[in-house]
Amino acid sequence: MTVPRRQTKLAVVGAGAVGATLAFTALNRGTARTVALMDVNKAKVEAEVLDLQHGAMFVPQAEVIGSDDVEVCRDADVVVVTAGAKQRPGQSRLDLAEATISLTRAILPGLVEVAPHATFLLVTNPVDVVTRAAQEISGLPPERVFGSGTVLDSSRLRAALAQHCGVATANVHAYVAGEHGDSEIALWSSARIAGVPLLEWEPLPGRSPLDAEARKLIARDVVESAYRVIAGKGATNYAVGLAATRIVEAVLNDEHRVMPVSTRIDGFHGISDVCLSLPTLVDARGATTVVDTPLSDEEAEGLRSSAASVRAVQRRFDL
Repeated sequence: MTVPRRQTKLAVVGAGAVGATLAFTALNRGTARTVALMDVNKAKVEAEVLDLQHGAMFVPQAEVIGSDDVEVCRDADVVVVTAGAKQRPGQSRLDLAEATISLTRAILPGLVEVAPHATFLLVTNPVDVVTRAAQEISGLPPERVFGSGTVLDSSRLRAALAQHCGVATANVHAYVAGEHGDSEIALWSSARIAGVPLLEWEPLPGRSPLDAEARKLIARDVVESAYRVIAGKGATNYAVGLAATRIVEAVLNDEHRVMPVSTRIDGFHGISDVCLSLPTLVDARGATTVVDTPLSDEEAEGLRSSAASVRAVQRRFDL
């Protein structure tokens, strides 16, 4: 007997580079039965939907809809907000936060109204501060409003480590924690390569040691890689679209997957009342339990410093 597919709906707010790529990725992977795209630019969103619909025969069966009306998001199971202010040359991080929080304040209440039972994923920068604001604006339980955090940064770290060590990316288990930004930290002390503690890894024949200097260069590369992509093509979209889609799947499929998403931290190594990324259990309830990841003294201090950086911006907005 054929079991019918569960009816699931993913709503993507923002039909820019990230939102459109996310919708495309979700359709390719069969993430949801309905993918809804919303954007204030009616012509843009209708064109994106039409383009996606034209590929329907090549992907798992799904309905693609789109509009500039929030009604298109009604009864969504997951709402991903990619809409945000675009950082202009010379614009400060604080200015970017103010513009994006203002936009979030304008659109989020309407989204909650049409999709009151949804889980909300924020994929817009500065994601940690915007996530904290969205939690307050929405009035929803914090586990149902969280950010994409350092899921992409962790993927970048794993890819860089795999390339350096000569192993498959799937054999690398390592996380980036803290702010999704310049103050983020790599959690070297808990990282593993093929089950071997990273700090004990012996280089394979013909490969360079993974010493302190190599780790420093890799960590810097992870932080700066987004700048290089943006400088060359104007935006990051493929990897973040893939990362966000995997987060959505963890919710829709109740996967109980541990991912470094941005969620409210209370009492972790003396850090409270701030949204940061730490390995967190993600399932049908949202981002639920922060895993008590062991940290070295240096990592704990780095995480507290990262929290202070984010909190300083939060305070400017009374968050």
